[in-house]
Amino acid sequence: MRLATGLLAAALALVPQMTAAQGRPDQKAFFGLYKQLVETNTTLSAGSCTQAAAQIATRLKAAGFRDADITPFSVPDHPKEGGLVAILKGSDASLKPMLLLGHLDVVEAKREDWARDPFTLVEEDGYYYARGSVDDKAMSAIWADTLIRFRQAGTTPKRTVKLALTCGEETTFAWNGAEWLAKNRPDLIAADFVLNEGGGGRIDDSGKRQLLAIQVGEKAAQNYTFATTNPGGHSSQPIPANAIYELADAIEAVRAYQFPVAFTDTTRAFFTASGKATPGVGGDAIRRLLANPADADAAAIVSSDKAMNATLRTTCVATLVNAGHAENALPQRATANINCRIFPGETVDGTLAQLQKLAGEKVTVTANQPVRPTAVPPPLDPRILGPAKAIAARHFPGVPMLPMMSTGATDGIFFQTIGIPVYGVPGIFIDKDLGGIHGVNERIRVTSLYDGRDYLYDLVKAYAG
Repeated sequence: MRLATGLLAAALALVPQMTAAQGRPDQKAFFGLYKQLVETNTTLSAGSCTQAAAQIATRLKAAGFRDADITPFSVPDHPKEGGLVAILKGSDASLKPMLLLGHLDVVEAKREDWARDPFTLVEEDGYYYARGSVDDKAMSAIWADTLIRFRQAGTTPKRTVKLALTCGEETTFAWNGAEWLAKNRPDLIAADFVLNEGGGGRIDDSGKRQLLAIQVGEKAAQNYTFATTNPGGHSSQPIPANAIYELADAIEAVRAYQFPVAFTDTTRAFFTASGKATPGVGGDAIRRLLANPADADAAAIVSSDKAMNATLRTTCVATLVNAGHAENALPQRATANINCRIFPGETVDGTLAQLQKLAGEKVTVTANQPVRPTAVPPPLDPRILGPAKAIAARHFPGVPMLPMMSTGATDGIFFQTIGIPVYGVPGIFIDKDLGGIHGVNERIRVTSLYDGRDYLYDLVKAYAG
């Protein structure tokens, strides 16, 4: 999950602290599903998304779904990276289906790094701790639970509701279930729109809700390799042609460079709201930048906030370095991974050309495989934004909701390339440090999970009619 909610803070009014309601029978049933999913290891190295998907399928069938309503999928060379698609048929054939998308895989987690076992759900001090407690098993569990609740209640929506739970989102080199569905079974996941991760909400340290975000667009993630080679030699006789120095110069050039400011409809709407809500010099700089994206002084002020900087432009950063072969030898080879988040409308090749220019003639720059599709921003569709805001006003009164472009990337990009708009829905509030997502001791407030579940259930009901 890549959440862009750290962009407004002091300017936003805060609302009273949340109240917990966890004793309802439907919440207890949901907790059983959520706990089982979280405690099923789905890391690429040691886990099985296929097992997790099968467990969800068993629960769907127990609720009344037929075998024909559920399609498990995988490929022979990746038997543990499977997923499932489930379909709750609607009554109105004139309405195109909607798709609920979640990913089952999680980032690696080493027991020695964590204060608790990362694959045992622990409730402590008002939080659930575990790998995947947020990203993305909270939403995946809520989506599966929503279909179960519909079926158990005998609800037949007007619009067909589809559920796709996939694997491979967290690792670029893994087999990706969302990509496989888009390429091989587009009929199975065909939909008018997709509801996905990427939105959410932010709370402060006391648990007060500050902001809701609906993701309307995202960047594309792409890795590049910088490489340089030299003949090497004995370290007692150094020469200027040193692979490490040449690589370091290229990395420094990347650090010093800023890609040009750009706007989508979503980011323009976001910054317009931010400019009105931000007092003083900051708000003035935002307004100036909206009027003139080439205003370097305004860009420098706005870009001093790391989240706003990432929302304004393509960003590239060195993330891995490997160099040398012996401590007493001149390096014969040095490489670095440059991780880029490419702004919608810009391309992998265009970014490659800029990196080659920065790296210079002594460093080779290549785009790593796989090359992900170019991000396609969806429209600011009132059919999507309207219900999201109206229902949020009931569940989270007084909390502002803004459309945002995620500075990260999700599997939604594969559905966008086949013409299905994808929206990262709000509702699940996490701490301002993103709740340890991708790090150690990942956590979600207990109240945030159950309140988000109620909101998302009502939101799906509204879209499904």
